[in-house]
Amino acid sequence: MKFSPRATLLCSLTLAWFLAGCETDGGVSASNPQIPIPASTAQLRPGDSLNIALQGVPDPSTNTVQIDDQGLISLPFIGTLTAGGVSTAELSQRIRETYVAKRIYTVVDVSVSVTERYVYVGGEVTHPGRIIWTPDLTAAKAIQSAGGFTLYAKETAVNLVRENHAYSIDVKLAQKSPAQDPRLMPGDSLQVSRSPF
Repeated sequence: MKFSPRATLLCSLTLAWFLAGCETDGGVSASNPQIPIPASTAQLRPGDSLNIALQGVPDPSTNTVQIDDQGLISLPFIGTLTAGGVSTAELSQRIRETYVAKRIYTVVDVSVSVTERYVYVGGEVTHPGRIIWTPDLTAAKAIQSAGGFTLYAKETAVNLVRENHAYSIDVKLAQKSPAQDPRLMPGDSLQVSRSPF
């Protein structure tokens, strides 16, 4: 079967375009970016769940609270306090001082402990949502915890957002080479986009 020169040229251009698209979208990159780790993971952040115990008062109590998007918590008798951006020790001191300053209690022992911290996985995964953070959680493990990729996921360009900066992660590479699988920090967000093919 003989093709006309125009058909041969059209076929060649289509093949070249397809191969170029495969190189940019599906190729394996040499390495994933180095993502800076925050100076302190001890700082509390929005989404953290806390247990706040009040002792040494007539009615000892334990309050379970979650830091809201503005970095605030609410406690009985004193209302809202800023909790985001400080350590548990600093928050304990702040709560103690507020109870004493407002003359609710003259002496109170306060202990604050973090019960759960989260990362968020969205987009083309089976079960998008938040996942409980653990110190050994990586990008590939978070994707697995979210049920894995959907059929249309772009596995080579997962968007990792940390402290208002975005990084493109090749999770296929991370699965093959653990050294290329970045550890996640509390509050990180992974967004899996849809592949055009």
